[in-house]
Amino acid sequence: MAAAREPRRDLAAMLVPLGRALTAAELPLLAEHGLSMWAYAVLLRLEAEPLRSQAALAESIGADKTRIIEVLTALESRGLISRTPDPADRRVRLLALTPEGSRVRDAAQSAIQSREDRLLAHYLPPTQRTPFLTALATLSALPPESLTDPDL
Repeated sequence: MAAAREPRRDLAAMLVPLGRALTAAELPLLAEHGLSMWAYAVLLRLEAEPLRSQAALAESIGADKTRIIEVLTALESRGLISRTPDPADRRVRLLALTPEGSRVRDAAQSAIQSREDRLLAHYLPPTQRTPFLTALATLSALPPESLTDPDL
């Protein structure tokens, strides 16, 4: 006879409310840097590498490609990103982070992570913090299709 499993809540039932609460806690910090959540997502995504199109950017951050244009225009007008025509295809805009965009992104991220560090220190003992962050990083790096694999 199999041992009885200790009941626990489903991952999504735990993560979704946590994600919403963390997002709500980030909004005032982002506002201090003049950023919306979508603008911050753009700056974080462009940190890794420039992108070849607005559609590719929208897809990579899960945004609607028609609605992200307003965010990109605002970021470009503040000098945080550049959108330059691709010499190989003038219909395509190459998106890149500017030095000022990097500075604003770094400042916002520092404020957010400082708050997260205080939160983790308040609720998790030191021995649980690194394993929690490692597990979260591992799971969040999985491709979405692996999470819906019926053979798991």
